[in-house]
Amino acid sequence: MKKFILLILYFFSVISINAQDKAPAYPLITHDTYFSIWSFGSELNQSVTKHWTGKNQSLSGVLKVDGKYYRFLGAESKEYKAILPAADEKAYLANYSFAQQQSGWNSNNFNDSSWQKGTAPFGDDKVAKTKWTTDDLYYRRKFSIAKLTAGKKYLKLNHDDNVAVTLNGKTIYKKDGWVHEYIYIPIEDGILKAGENLLAIHVKNSAGGRFLDAGIVEEIPQKSAIELAKQTDVRVTATDTRYTFTCGAVNLEVKFISPLLLNDIALTARPVSYINYTAKATDGKTHNVDLYFAASTNIAVNTPDQPVNASANIVKDLSILSAGTVEQPILQKKADDLRIDWGRMYVALPQKFKATQYINKQAESLSSFINGKYPSNKEVKNAKELNLSSVISFGSVGNTSTERYLMLGYDDLKSVEYFGEQLLPIWRKPGAHFEDQLALAESEYKTIIAKCNDFNTKLYTDAEKVGGKEYAKMCELAYRQSIAAHKIVYAPNGDILFLSKENFSGGFINTVDVTYPSAPQYLLYNPELLTGMLNGIFYYSESGKWKKPYPAHDLGTYPFANGQTYGEDMPVEEAGNMVILTAAIAKAQGNAKYAEKHWSTLSIWADYLSKEGFDPANQLCTDDFAGHLARNANLSVKAIVAIGAYAQMAQTLGKTEEATKYKKIAFDMAKKWQEMAADGDHFALTFNDKNTWSQKYNLVWDKLLGLNIFPESVYKKEINFYLTKQNAFGLPLDSRKTYTKSDWIMWTATLADNQADFQKFIKPIYKYATDTETKVPLSDWHETTNGDKVGFQARSVVGGYFIKLLADKWGIKN
Repeated sequence: MKKFILLILYFFSVISINAQDKAPAYPLITHDTYFSIWSFGSELNQSVTKHWTGKNQSLSGVLKVDGKYYRFLGAESKEYKAILPAADEKAYLANYSFAQQQSGWNSNNFNDSSWQKGTAPFGDDKVAKTKWTTDDLYYRRKFSIAKLTAGKKYLKLNHDDNVAVTLNGKTIYKKDGWVHEYIYIPIEDGILKAGENLLAIHVKNSAGGRFLDAGIVEEIPQKSAIELAKQTDVRVTATDTRYTFTCGAVNLEVKFISPLLLNDIALTARPVSYINYTAKATDGKTHNVDLYFAASTNIAVNTPDQPVNASANIVKDLSILSAGTVEQPILQKKADDLRIDWGRMYVALPQKFKATQYINKQAESLSSFINGKYPSNKEVKNAKELNLSSVISFGSVGNTSTERYLMLGYDDLKSVEYFGEQLLPIWRKPGAHFEDQLALAESEYKTIIAKCNDFNTKLYTDAEKVGGKEYAKMCELAYRQSIAAHKIVYAPNGDILFLSKENFSGGFINTVDVTYPSAPQYLLYNPELLTGMLNGIFYYSESGKWKKPYPAHDLGTYPFANGQTYGEDMPVEEAGNMVILTAAIAKAQGNAKYAEKHWSTLSIWADYLSKEGFDPANQLCTDDFAGHLARNANLSVKAIVAIGAYAQMAQTLGKTEEATKYKKIAFDMAKKWQEMAADGDHFALTFNDKNTWSQKYNLVWDKLLGLNIFPESVYKKEINFYLTKQNAFGLPLDSRKTYTKSDWIMWTATLADNQADFQKFIKPIYKYATDTETKVPLSDWHETTNGDKVGFQARSVVGGYFIKLLADKWGIKN
């Protein structure tokens, strides 16, 4: 009987685990590309929380129940002591050569007396102490160890690009590619020895920058009286991620709430998230409960070696901890893999909770909670890797739920540079302070939470109705990610700007072919934000700064929107995107006033497309990672649909002659397209290469805008063909490779004329999102054969998943 009961308990435990929402990574704090913190593990307490780029931005939490401690948030950070210091710890010299070396150069008895000596790190940027600009770097570093200890040893390494590392002649690490931080690679026992040792490294530059630094460290064993809380559930909704834990005889629910309600631009732009805690006893008894929460000051730095200043204050009935870098290099850096190192982070609690707040070293913060000896300092200056810590008493917790919450916010002071002018966050009016935003967030707490709950329910219900449960879950995963890859500001002329960053795909700002796939989410929930995605591009052309007869690809590299920095134009792609999206705004808003405002520019672009768009020359499209392509049939569809969309807008504005002219051009092109792209049971990838195929996802706007340029038989033929090409994790992008773009699959699936076919496309990409081994914020570019990420992560383009919901709102049925 006992075995049977245990079996039943195990069965329900498995059901409970499997019922938890699965995601490649879980959004916790999501506001913009700089203030964006995620859990990269399936269990909230088994990994350090990270910025979307993968750098540690630790949030940690422990619940104390009747004197016992349970960690529910974040992993215990490993601590190391240096055996062979890297350059970030201590300056050192190493022997090096840029010349090609024969075999044996990495052996202990090799004579390197003719090599040069240089101070680490080696590289081609301003951080490097020894400049390296060639293809190859060979590095040798001899060192002695008097006595080996039993602790686990690690290679500490930062490299760019391809690297091969030997220790005493044995290979301990090889990698093609680069890293953007120090990584720790375990060293097998027996390789390191007492006496003389040799660390030898070959780095080969394959693209971009160059860098090398290395050392060897030993892990310091951790002695902890803390148990892991048992995670029993995790749920991702549109605006929050909620976890539940068992902590002894107390259940704890933790909600990370970023109230990104797009119908309220001021609220969406307010960079304040709530973390809500609810505790309840499970055994009918009462228990003394205290909660510890700490936020690392690494949230306010680009790299952990940057010193910070931190302080504690009481303002507007709030207990506030804050921190920012000493240097405060406001808008001085631009890059893709970059974190903010100006402005200030905030942790705030209502004074009514009577929390104890303190500042100390990250390694000492939790110990202070456990021993109850809190530092009394109100300010710490010029320190590194601090924790802003809060201890919140729940008092005596019984069968009735007890709730507490705190706020995590970020004041970026100045957000982006826009054609030479540094723009302020939209809340910053004359005399305004960030503490005012925290006080407003506190006063509106109950109202905002209620609105978020209502919106979460509506989004899921609507999405499930039109696309099924898997589709609804994909929309929930995408919602905050897409918004948090943008920044809302106002241009000097008063226009709203909703500026994207191409996360991990170049770092460009306001890229047109990132706006295009992202657009459905904003057309659905607030079209004004889509105008904010187009306004900067229109201004660039209309100001005369961009003089070509088609739009720019981007406005710069984030956070500098001073002009295109991408090395190549995408003429048909970007012209088609801008015209189509302007027509979509007209449909969403029920008028063409926005189009009328920019009509002369739209007319130039439409004219260009009528001349160059049907049979595109060799050029890039938005799928630029797949390389150049001439006579691209899908790009031709985009041009044709854009011309039809321009005609539709002209008709709405009473420009009958233009409408007639361009409508005829579009229909004539579409008829010719069907002949030239025909390839039996489908339409080809290019006009000149039969026995190929591609997703014609651009057709979806012909359907959504009601242009009816292409007959439905074209959609049907393509859908039927695609269903024969699916792999386990989705439909490939085209016949060249087996990888795909999940946003385009969503668009392609929306061409289906029945729910069953739509579901056939959605289920495999849902399988990717829940089963992939690549644990990063949702990637839109993945391999359909094994579910691995190919590239990109945390990008805004997942806003494209909402296209089925948009179609339903616009009355477009299967």
